[in-house]
Amino acid sequence: MLKKIFNLFKILRKLSVSGATEVLDEVKPLPKIFKFIFFVFSFGSNNKIENSEKSSGEKLCEALQGMGTTFIKLGQFLATRPDIIGEEIAKKLEKLQDKLPAFSTNETKSIIKKGIGQKFYDDIISIGEPIAAASIAQVHFVKIKFDKSEKEIALKILRPNIHKIVNEELDALMFLAFLIESIFKKTKRLKLVEVIHLLKEITNVEMDLRFEAAAASELYENTKNDNFIKVPKIYWNYTSKETLALDKIDAIPIRDIEVLKQSNVDLKKLARNLIQLFLKQAVRDGFFHADMHQGNLFVDKEGNIMPIDFGIMGRLDKNNKKYLAEILYGFIQRDYVKVAEVHFLAGLVSKSTSKDDFAQALRSIGEPIFGQSVKDISGGNLLAQLFDITEKFNMHTQTQLLLLQKTMVSVEGVARKLNPETNIWEVSKPILEDWIKSEKGPESKIKRTIEVSKEVLEKIPDLPDVMDKANIALQMLAEGKLNLYVDGSKNMEMEELKMTNMRNNMIIIFLGIVIGLFIVF
Repeated sequence: MLKKIFNLFKILRKLSVSGATEVLDEVKPLPKIFKFIFFVFSFGSNNKIENSEKSSGEKLCEALQGMGTTFIKLGQFLATRPDIIGEEIAKKLEKLQDKLPAFSTNETKSIIKKGIGQKFYDDIISIGEPIAAASIAQVHFVKIKFDKSEKEIALKILRPNIHKIVNEELDALMFLAFLIESIFKKTKRLKLVEVIHLLKEITNVEMDLRFEAAAASELYENTKNDNFIKVPKIYWNYTSKETLALDKIDAIPIRDIEVLKQSNVDLKKLARNLIQLFLKQAVRDGFFHADMHQGNLFVDKEGNIMPIDFGIMGRLDKNNKKYLAEILYGFIQRDYVKVAEVHFLAGLVSKSTSKDDFAQALRSIGEPIFGQSVKDISGGNLLAQLFDITEKFNMHTQTQLLLLQKTMVSVEGVARKLNPETNIWEVSKPILEDWIKSEKGPESKIKRTIEVSKEVLEKIPDLPDVMDKANIALQMLAEGKLNLYVDGSKNMEMEELKMTNMRNNMIIIFLGIVIGLFIVF
């Protein structure tokens, strides 16, 4: 426990001396007690953010950058939560640079050998200098023996001890968030503990490169028959928890528009393909690359899009795919009653809500969009406004839909830089129509009937056992021995229980010190 308290003090010191708390105070005045705590922990430091001409968002980016990996990841995550930090700062945080100095080649070799084992390490011919160094990992080009010849691949390598460092700092941040929620009850609506807990889960997945390799492999399988996209192949013999090996990208960064023009790449076609490929991933596969900014997209000379960095992926279940496709198509058709019905059928809006009132609210965001010029229409912004409206009707938007909305904004932004006149609706319509036809056509109905029949037939032999268990459950329920309202989020409960115990122990230690001082003096 003492180590956790020490880590909490280190986090408070980092926040106090970085200038981040000053920026937060500019955005929304901090309670006096927090100002005093941060003042105490900043004692002896002159590290302040200079240049008052910078916006609050720019200064916060600078502060988070200076505090290292954990806070860079926190900033990137908060960029998806404008409900907590505001729209303006969220947009600034989207530009947070994830760059840190590279670690040494000796450490690189040691991590590779430990990860893949001596046998495959001996097949490495040479390891180049790092070509990119981010907060979690860095990338090298590596020559390997492959099919009796040489092959150059890209090897992503985790930073030394990064898992331990990030988890300790996130635990301390989560405890700080818990203390804030305990003292200031109004902050509970922001779900600060839940935000840090979710960030911890996401980051832990990102720090196991086998998961990223699996994500890249799944995206490769989903898109291998699609035109205009090439997902890099994974080399599993050189992939481990600490290393990720994949094809070296021989292509042009999508941000280099002039180079693309010189290579005779059709930019209008490229913009259309980018949007359509993203929508296929979302509504067809339910699995999409959720970090499609300019730095993660390349284009080969044939005009194929080549994505990299598969650490952040989104997944939509069948209901969310249907919800997404039908509401977007409904807006394209300007059929607001249909969009309202989709929400009601999906159980996303309370049945007590007036369908006409809800359709009218949807019209209030749809019609202004169709009054805009083609270059200003955005499906991502439409979804953002939609989620804002639905929240007022007590609909709780799922995290994956918010992630999709943010990714859609990024994809549209990249497409617009390639072709400012890209018509988002015109490009999206055929993909959405194809999906809706495939879901509502006769083939789909026959397939669903077969699947349901198969499930029923498979469960018939188990029916007597199921009935016996149901009778036992009903008896226990009648006797008050069975609780049907068990919260599924056990991990979150355990974290909160640990933090409650930690807080209570801190209070006991503090009181013990005070009593001891009274006895001594």
